[in-house]
Amino acid sequence: MEEQDLLRFDKTVQQWLVDIRQTLEKNLLANLLISEKKGRRDLVTNVDKNVEKILTEKIHILDPKAQILGEEGFGDAVRTMRDHVWFIDPIDGTMNFIKQRDDFAIMLALYIEGQGTLAWIMDVDKGIIYHGGPKIGIFANQQKLKTPQNIRLEDGLIEVSGGRLLNQQLKLVEIGRKSLGIRIIGSAGMSFIKVIEGKAVGYVSKMQPWDFAAAKVLLESLKMPFTTIDGTEIDMLSSNTVLTATPCAHQEIVHLELT
Repeated sequence: MEEQDLLRFDKTVQQWLVDIRQTLEKNLLANLLISEKKGRRDLVTNVDKNVEKILTEKIHILDPKAQILGEEGFGDAVRTMRDHVWFIDPIDGTMNFIKQRDDFAIMLALYIEGQGTLAWIMDVDKGIIYHGGPKIGIFANQQKLKTPQNIRLEDGLIEVSGGRLLNQQLKLVEIGRKSLGIRIIGSAGMSFIKVIEGKAVGYVSKMQPWDFAAAKVLLESLKMPFTTIDGTEIDMLSSNTVLTATPCAHQEIVHLELT
């Protein structure tokens, strides 16, 4: 895709997100319908579903041949990363959205022939969109971002999954002990933003493709490693144990021995 087309797509999707945020602000507390997926801690709302429907329709108009993989199932049965594949997480951090009305995000990503091309993560409460790709750079709204400082695990805060930490999974106890401190937000998108901004040294969690697809584009464009916790390549169409961190911290975590 030519740079002018990338810029057009980027600008178009940013406007979608701005419009959706304005709608959410008007209707945030009105007619909210909540249901369970797999249990009381895995919730979905009519807002999640409506946002995904809106984005799916808009993507099909913008990019008619695209395949779409969305959390709420309004896209396609994507089985290959060939051609154009879009990922949608309509409300990332649904529990935060329901209980706090902040610390939730909307995330989209475009991959072309398996390569991360463009991505968007919107901090809905603050109205900041983290966006871009390897060919056009990474931005927070209109401010171009630089690669975060390459600090060690012991000198930084680490974002983790609360549920996985409680169950002592993914080496999180050992990672937490070696870090400067653990932070838990309850939203992959918001945790990834902390890493993008250099406020956290890294983030570890097990998640689905729509949870990590956008962040993978943004962070790899900022020269940040993005792999499984074992340091291997991520399967874009499967659940993965995802690790992103500064190069120093990434190597430390991959090679960290359980005690």
